[in-house]
Amino acid sequence: MKSFYLLNVLMITLFSMTFISGCSEKKQKVEKVEEIRPVKTIVVKAPDAGGNRHFPGRIDANKKAELSFRVSGKIKELPVKEGDEVHKGDLIAKLDPTDFQIAVNDKKALFTRAANDYHRGQKLVKEGHISKMDFDKLEANFLSSRAALNLAKQQLAYTELKAPFDGIVARRHIQNFEEVQAKQPIVTLNDNEILEVKFDLPENLILRLQKVGVVEDGEDLKMKDRIPVFAAFQSQSDKQYPLTFKEMSTKADSSTQTFSVTYTMKRPKDVIVLPGMTATVKIDFSKVMEAKHIFYLPVSAVIADAALKPVVWVVDEKTMQVAPVSVKVGTMKGNQIEVTEGLKDGLRVVVAGVPFLYKGLKVSLMRQSEQAEDNILHESPLLKKGCEQNTSAKSSKG
Repeated sequence: MKSFYLLNVLMITLFSMTFISGCSEKKQKVEKVEEIRPVKTIVVKAPDAGGNRHFPGRIDANKKAELSFRVSGKIKELPVKEGDEVHKGDLIAKLDPTDFQIAVNDKKALFTRAANDYHRGQKLVKEGHISKMDFDKLEANFLSSRAALNLAKQQLAYTELKAPFDGIVARRHIQNFEEVQAKQPIVTLNDNEILEVKFDLPENLILRLQKVGVVEDGEDLKMKDRIPVFAAFQSQSDKQYPLTFKEMSTKADSSTQTFSVTYTMKRPKDVIVLPGMTATVKIDFSKVMEAKHIFYLPVSAVIADAALKPVVWVVDEKTMQVAPVSVKVGTMKGNQIEVTEGLKDGLRVVVAGVPFLYKGLKVSLMRQSEQAEDNILHESPLLKKGCEQNTSAKSSKG
């Protein structure tokens, strides 16, 4: 009986050793399986060494006017058409002057009578035949009738609308023989010899334009007067046209939080440029750019570590392993964020799948984004849990 008991103990011991050895071998096999996670990356590149920035611009006329009559009436003449070139003083439109001429004739008759009474009163008051009070009434009537006549003549002159400067009729708002009201737009006149190029700049760049530069001839020269700015047009994309600074807004747009900047240029002879067209504005910030490089990454590439400090994950292209790199970030615009410190040219940064990375993880580069569970703590996964669970299950059964 005792021998039978010893035999059972020996068999159980051998079975346990066999199971543990098998689990150990299984554990070793599991640990040998190396995790390789696909990630999406980009190679960061230093900004243009010259500090060149490009912005979409809008073309407008430097001098423009929406012409209208100062009196109401019926259009009698409308000699201009859209696209016509006019010179200063040319007739743009004319109202029917009949009613205005009648008013002038009426005021002229009243003025003539008041003038005669006034001149007779001057003699009578000297001779003492009328009082000074009566003479003052005659003088006031004379002055009032003269003012009324001048007003009627002025309104008659207002029936003719003339060009205030040389330009091109950009738009005609009415047709001939229409009844128009005072201040109703008749035509839009543009002077296209000098054109405006308007574009928007963010806060960090508008501050650079406001900086005071070197002193020349005893005067502070602002950066906006030193920065080369050019415009390019779609029909002549290989040519650049220099621009001259005109003005900038000092209040940001409420919706875009950008500042409007206006430059001017002479109308080019080799390309047709009209108000309303678009242009690409190139600004060379090399004279005001800081020495450090600023990189722009997708917002998804930057994540906070355990200390809530921004980091990015960089791929070592020799070992294909990832490691976190602490960075400093700047402003965010759209889906891009500035990285001001911590990166250098040529690094491969992970831009998708960042939340489930951990230091030393081997990765493969993918072309299409794939979803995975979030690894917020960025810890290496434990590969022995399955074996421990099997061991506990076997022990409970034993």
